Amino acid sequence: MALRSKSALTTAKARESLAEVINRAAYGKERVMLTRRGRALAAVVPIEDIALLESIEDGADPAEIRRRLAQWERGARPAIGLAEIAKRYGIDLPEPND
Repeated sequence: MALRSKSALTTAKARESLAEVINRAAYGKERVMLTRRGRALAAVVPIEDIALLESIEDGADPAEIRRRLAQWERGARPAIGLAEIAKRYGIDLPEPND
């Protein structure tokens, strides 16, 4: 994936003007890409972008769980209970409290 940005700075330039780079992201809502030797290395982005990314990732987690569960079920793999696993590996489980 090729990354291009009008707001690209070398890491050396960003280091010289870190406060300005932060302000561009925080107040100007600008995404500032940092490069080294002509290659994208990192980015300084508005906090709202991070919140959005995290909400997308959080939404992807349940979808991934559902996908893997469906994959498991299609494989007709039986579930194995805790007692069976303990028995296989010689683990003594405490008796359930009545």
